[in-house]
Amino acid sequence: MSIFRTFLIIFSCFLVIACSDKKQHAIASYEHAAKGAFSSTLSNDGKYSLISSINHGVALWDNQQNALKYQWFQQQAEDSLVYAVAIAFDNSVAVTAEKTTFAVWDITTGKNKGYYKIQKASIRDIAISNQGRSVLYGRSDGVVVFINLETGRRIEFLGHQDKVNTVDLSPNGRFALSGSNDYVAYFWDTLTGQVIHRFNHPTRVTQVTLDPQGRYAFTADSMAQANVWKLTTGDLVSKLKYIARQKIFTAVRFNEQGTLLATGSPNKRVDLWQIPSGEKIQTWQVTPREGSKPKSAVVLDVTFTDNGKSLLTESSSGIAERFIIRENNEHN
Repeated sequence: MSIFRTFLIIFSCFLVIACSDKKQHAIASYEHAAKGAFSSTLSNDGKYSLISSINHGVALWDNQQNALKYQWFQQQAEDSLVYAVAIAFDNSVAVTAEKTTFAVWDITTGKNKGYYKIQKASIRDIAISNQGRSVLYGRSDGVVVFINLETGRRIEFLGHQDKVNTVDLSPNGRFALSGSNDYVAYFWDTLTGQVIHRFNHPTRVTQVTLDPQGRYAFTADSMAQANVWKLTTGDLVSKLKYIARQKIFTAVRFNEQGTLLATGSPNKRVDLWQIPSGEKIQTWQVTPREGSKPKSAVVLDVTFTDNGKSLLTESSSGIAERFIIRENNEHN
C-alpha cells in the first residue's frame, strides 16, 4: 500500500458523502485499529490483514480467527511511521516500509527476516514475492529497485522520468509493474530490466495492479482513465466506465476467474466491475469511524473471499468489513 494512497486519507475529508442504500453496507465488521489506520493491506485470500497505525506500529491480524497474530515495530521507537505494507501472495512473509528503510517478517513465526536501509531518495511503494525471495520498491527520484534477497542481485529500473507512485510484483518475482508521475506505467522483466509493455496515460499514474495469474494488468491515473490490459500482448481489454470527471482508485483486486475487478476509492466507495466490458455492476460503502468529521474513509485495500462470493476491505477507519456479492453479477 503506497505512500500516495496514505495521503488520500487527508484528501478524503473534502469529498462529498452520498447514497444511503442499506444494501450497500457491510454484513460484518471487525475493528483492527482503534484510532484509524495509516496504511493497510490484505492477503490475496483475505486470511490476513496488515495494518499500520500512528501509535501502534504494524499489526498482523488473522481474519479467520478474528485475532491479533503479531505486532511489529520496524524501529525501536514505537512512534515510527510505516508508510507502505505488503503481504506475499503465498502468505509466507510480509514487508513493511518507512521512508528510507524496510523490513521483512515471517508470517508463521513472527520473526524478522531482514532489515534494510536505502541510500538514496525515499520509498514510495513496495511489493514482495513468494517466500520473500525478492522485493520491489519505487523511489521518489523515479527509480524502481528490484532486489533478490537470497542472492543479493539488484536491478535499478531507470525507465521513469519522475517520482514513482505505485508498484506491483508477480508472485514468482519475475515481472514488475510500476507507475509514475511521468504519465506512464511499465510492465518489465526483473531478470533483464527490459520493458515488455508501456502503458500511457494522460495524467500521472497513481495505481497499478497485476493479476496474480499473469493474465491482466490494471493501471489508473489521477483524473480520467482506468484500464485493464492483456499481459501477453499489451492490448487494451477494457476501460472502466464511469461518469465522474475524476475518479481516484486506492485499492484494486482481480478475482480468481479473471472476470471481475474490485476497486476502492478515497470516498468510502467499493465498486465491482466486469473486466470484459468495463461496466460497474455493484457498489458498497465502507463505514467511517464513529465521531469522525467529515464522516468518510479511504478504502485502503480490498480482496475477494468465500470463493469469490464476498469482498473483504480495510479502510482508514481501522475497520475490516465484509460485503456480499450478488450471485448473478458475472452474467449481467
